[in-house]
Amino acid sequence: MKQLPTIHLRALEPEDLELLYRIENNDVLWRVGTTNVPYSRYVLHDYIANTHSDIYADRQLRLMIEDDEHRVVGIIDLVNFDPRHLRAEVGIVICDDRRRQYYATAAVRELCRYAQDILHLHQLYVIVDVENQAALQLFQHVGFQTVNTLHDWLSTGSEYHDAVMMQTFFEKI
Repeated sequence: MKQLPTIHLRALEPEDLELLYRIENNDVLWRVGTTNVPYSRYVLHDYIANTHSDIYADRQLRLMIEDDEHRVVGIIDLVNFDPRHLRAEVGIVICDDRRRQYYATAAVRELCRYAQDILHLHQLYVIVDVENQAALQLFQHVGFQTVNTLHDWLSTGSEYHDAVMMQTFFEKI
């Protein structure tokens, strides 16, 4: 396999507002996620200003993915954090011009390392549209296992799509 690019994960900064605005308001991405309403710059600015970047305080963690020259190439999230069961759901978006360059693979691997070594989570999971072959291959490649098919789980507004739930577990350190 090709060598993975060097990436860095970092907290949100005010200068990320425009990229965050474009991603959150991209209705093409709504089909693969749970968002289906646009966000204003004001709401996103408020989110950036008030997030603690603490998964226990916010119940989520959004990190920017940067390349080795510190240019943003995407966003990776831990959402639906459950502190009792020490699990969280993963979400990732790579900028169009950086897709198919292994940034997603590098970012998910780094997020898994962080989730295990720093956050001490027990597991991560992801829900992927069965038609999203790129995402299915990504998560399989980094060690996630398919555990269930969720029938008619995702709606496009005119039809429903099945999704699969995938999980990865971490050993105690």
